[in-house]
Amino acid sequence: MIFGFGKTANHQEITAPELARMVEAKDVVVVDVREKDEFSAGHIPGAINLPLSRFRAEDLPDAGGKKLVLNCLGGKRSGQALDRCATAGAAVDTHLAGGFGAWVNAGLPVER
Repeated sequence: MIFGFGKTANHQEITAPELARMVEAKDVVVVDVREKDEFSAGHIPGAINLPLSRFRAEDLPDAGGKKLVLNCLGGKRSGQALDRCATAGAAVDTHLAGGFGAWVNAGLPVER
């Protein structure tokens, strides 16, 4: 772990503006690991919901050559999901720095 925040060295972080550009360019598949009620209240446009409580790396969608990026509310749960991906040998290593909170704080669009 690095700095005790639950991050491991193999976790890559992307900023909200970087992710927004990728969403706009359709270069990314966003997987939101928040619970269904949180997701329903608002999420990144086009995101797929796979709640951490039931998260399994093998359930991740085929990204079809696009980058797969995980997100949650603040970054902790998506980091835990990335740990599960690493354990399962899944080639997913990126999540949204600051999570959905950072997305909202950046004034980016929210889908409901």
